[in-house]
Amino acid sequence: MLNQIKSQLLRRISRLNKLSVLLAVLGVLAWILEAGFSNNPETEVILEKYIKITLLFFTAKIIIYYILQPRKLLRFIGIFDFGVLVFTLCFIAIPLFGGSINISLPGIYFQALLKIGITAIAIREASELEISRVFKKINPALIFSLSFITIIFFGALMLLLPNSRTADLSLLDALFTSVSAVCVTGLIVVDTATHFTQMGQTIIMVLIQIGGLGILTFASYFSYFFKGSSSLENQLTMNDLSSSSNLADVFKTLKYIIGITFFIEAISAISIYFSVLGNQFESQWDRIFFSLFHSISAFCNAGFSTLSNSMAESGFQLNFGLQLLIIVTFILGGLGFPIVANSVDFFKYRLLRLIFSKKKYAFRPWVMNINSRINLITTFSITSMALVLYLLFEWNYSLGEFSFSEKILGGLFGATTPRTAGFNQVAMNDLNLPTIIMIMGLMWIGASPSSTGGGIKTSTIAVAVLNAFSLAKGKDRVEVYRREISYMSIRRAYSIMFLSIWVIGTAAVIIRSVHPELNFQDILFEVVSAFSTVGLSMGITAKFGSIAKLILMAVMFIGRVGTLTLLIAFFKQVREKNYKYPTEEIMIN
Repeated sequence: MLNQIKSQLLRRISRLNKLSVLLAVLGVLAWILEAGFSNNPETEVILEKYIKITLLFFTAKIIIYYILQPRKLLRFIGIFDFGVLVFTLCFIAIPLFGGSINISLPGIYFQALLKIGITAIAIREASELEISRVFKKINPALIFSLSFITIIFFGALMLLLPNSRTADLSLLDALFTSVSAVCVTGLIVVDTATHFTQMGQTIIMVLIQIGGLGILTFASYFSYFFKGSSSLENQLTMNDLSSSSNLADVFKTLKYIIGITFFIEAISAISIYFSVLGNQFESQWDRIFFSLFHSISAFCNAGFSTLSNSMAESGFQLNFGLQLLIIVTFILGGLGFPIVANSVDFFKYRLLRLIFSKKKYAFRPWVMNINSRINLITTFSITSMALVLYLLFEWNYSLGEFSFSEKILGGLFGATTPRTAGFNQVAMNDLNLPTIIMIMGLMWIGASPSSTGGGIKTSTIAVAVLNAFSLAKGKDRVEVYRREISYMSIRRAYSIMFLSIWVIGTAAVIIRSVHPELNFQDILFEVVSAFSTVGLSMGITAKFGSIAKLILMAVMFIGRVGTLTLLIAFFKQVREKNYKYPTEEIMIN
């Protein structure tokens, strides 16, 4: 009888989750709007009361929940709930009923804690919702696409807030900026450094972070973090989105992705902070914000900068430490999470084998898997060739006034940034035509798979090259490192290459038709940069009209989500056929 009563109460409490989510989300939206407009004391008082009521409601709910299920308090989420409970009792409930405590907080810190608390509760309550229940009959690829569209529109509205900008901003330009940030591209129609306040730049930074990892990565991880488990349907959905090889490793992979991301970004931000001079900033906070913004922008391969001329800004252009840190950060972001994780495992294995005797530490074959080998070798080969060609083409031109060491650094920056990073150390208009053509090729190839970068990916070009050599040798299969590349991988590689060329060509022709006064080479450069989510520009993006901007936004979105992903999202999947037609050879050349 007692167990039945408990189960009924638990079911009723679970029904309150949606109400809790609604109250918390409204609270978050309220304080965002309050921060976005001019401060109004009356509004702040109303908002504070609303947040206090929401915290009291949440506290009452979790007290009943843990009374019914005391064992749940031992989970890590129980610690979070306990912290909210203590804060609510000490600073809201006790003062509300006329009591007092010896602890006091300044008003500004109390307000900040209230806003942090309501945001954390919104995430915590939303994590209780199952992805599969909300999107049960929707294709995972379509879910992925819709998640980007949702955050893009929300980001645009945030950028339109008066306190986010220093000048007028049209809805189209706000959408363009939001698309560029979420798709980690870096193309801009207004100057990020001067057109947006620090609040606006913070919004852009958050959009970059969410877009770099994917909003569903955050959503699914927080769901797992707060609940400690996930339904099978939820895991299946996230398995399709994260491309995990093992269903049991889906959330482990997501946790590893977020852990690696925040670790590298934190180390990079601290390093950037000490690589720049304090007198280059108006305050200590500006220096901290600069470091954090560029760390996130670099790792996510976004290319956004709070400097009007990016890394070509005077005082920063020849800062060796800063330039090298930016390069290392965006290379790590462009390698891809599986490759970084596999490389860490490989070096850890080799280090243990070196420290301990080989007999005690058993031999493990294929610690560095075939995917990592191909992408690392391709990345190194492309970067090496690009460095040599960049120095050859620009040694006496854009790099002519630099010293020898500065030329080498400039060449390294110029050879690596086109592969979706988007930062520029010199103006693109100062480069030679062969360099520009090479950069377009590098942008088209892009970064490695499962990374924050775009392009057709290094694995795609590697498979295409290996297939060409295989055909030249008369082989009927593609082999590398004593492994055979699957036929499906080859099909995907050529499909991606064809679709990318089709999207880029179509977009460039349409933009040229509405802007006949612009150089087609410059237009093509912008479109390739948009598709590969690079952000390098010939300086003509701001000259585009509404139609051209919309086309470029669509290209950025397609490039970030992926051409095949979009096709899969809108086409019904065909099950395995139980028949097979006769094979015919088609004349190719």
